[in-house]
Amino acid sequence: MLTGICLGTNDLAKAGQFYDVVLGTIGMRCKYEEPHERGYAGNDGVVSVWIVSPFNEKPATYGNGTQVIFEAADKAAVDAFYAAALANGGTDEGPPGPRSYHPDYYGAYMRDHDGNKLHVAIPVTFPD
Repeated sequence: MLTGICLGTNDLAKAGQFYDVVLGTIGMRCKYEEPHERGYAGNDGVVSVWIVSPFNEKPATYGNGTQVIFEAADKAAVDAFYAAALANGGTDEGPPGPRSYHPDYYGAYMRDHDGNKLHVAIPVTFPD
């Protein structure tokens, strides 16, 4: 069972400013902060997203084919997340809208300033 994710950054202050705004659009807030990491939690108070400076002190990098998917309550939340990401230094990887993956899909793709790929969408159910 997944309990959380970690995204590396090369500028924690800049990443903190970005994620405070972007994750705030879906109800997540920074609940934990130290010089090398920030932890974000939803309404349940459980920290599940960590933004960190790599422990080994080497540059943070992103993975090709790797993305972190965030749940949005509705289309307006997807749109707000995407807009906040772009307004705060993120780059477009696919604007909000439906895709062919699923008839009920609505989501968007973007990258943070470190190149980490973010995906926000309304959850969809796939049959067994």
